[in-house]
Amino acid sequence: MHKENLALKMSRNFPLNALRVFEAAARHGSFTRAGDELGMTQTAVSYQIKLLEETLGETLFLRQPRQVTLSEAGERLAPKVAEGLARLAEAVSDLRGASEQKLHIHSTPTFALQWLSRTIGDFQLKHPNIAVRLSTSQDVIDFAKEEADVAIRWGMGDWPGLACHRVMRMDFAPMLSPKLAESIGGVKAPADLLKLPIISARDIWWRTWFSAAGIDNPNLERFPPNELGTQTIDAQIAMAGQGVAILSPGHFRSEIAAGQLYQPFDLTCNDGRDYWLAYPENRRNIQKIRAFRDWILTALPQEV
Repeated sequence: MHKENLALKMSRNFPLNALRVFEAAARHGSFTRAGDELGMTQTAVSYQIKLLEETLGETLFLRQPRQVTLSEAGERLAPKVAEGLARLAEAVSDLRGASEQKLHIHSTPTFALQWLSRTIGDFQLKHPNIAVRLSTSQDVIDFAKEEADVAIRWGMGDWPGLACHRVMRMDFAPMLSPKLAESIGGVKAPADLLKLPIISARDIWWRTWFSAAGIDNPNLERFPPNELGTQTIDAQIAMAGQGVAILSPGHFRSEIAAGQLYQPFDLTCNDGRDYWLAYPENRRNIQKIRAFRDWILTALPQEV
């Protein structure tokens, strides 16, 4: 039989719908949750997986009581099926019209508020046919279980299976309002900061910075052990003149330029964790992801 005829026969007989079911089950690690997503019963999902296994002659899932896990063959197949389905979805989206493209960005709250919210309009002007959905949380999302296309993450950029591009260095230094600095006759030495309220004093960045500044025992325990969640909140408190915050200067250039925040010392520190753009390696060729990657790396060239 000619190769062309064999390929045609396979395309007619191969259970393509079972691939879609397999991808969902592999992503969720559950036949039940895959069925919920696809509007199918658990029995129907199990049937489709069995049909695919019989067609391929391979066991794709190891069935255990109340749990299924991918077999070695399933582990090899899953990323390739996910990439193939993503490319098909993108092709269909292109045919329907670029106006239907949607890019779901997951970001840390501070990066979203201090940078994305101020610049995402430029991305929209350059790519008017890509609608943006932005969601925020401190959690490190699992792309296999979440709908996000890309994520802005804080860390080392070493997440398995993800393409990662550093977009902003997370240097940090103390900042306060100019008026608060004037209230003690100016901040002339690092020790002068300890005469003022320290915001989020348990933040490990404080000890790192004071140690680099030559103060090994700043006695930070005497300050309230507040944990306010984001740099943005700490910065708001600092701008209100209620204390000194440890912040990333890259996030607050506008506030520094406007005189709302004051960085009294040039000394900045970095603990090795920066902001990264991350997305599944097998989706690197998706047009909307490429567009966002190219835009953000151009918009922040000095941070890379």
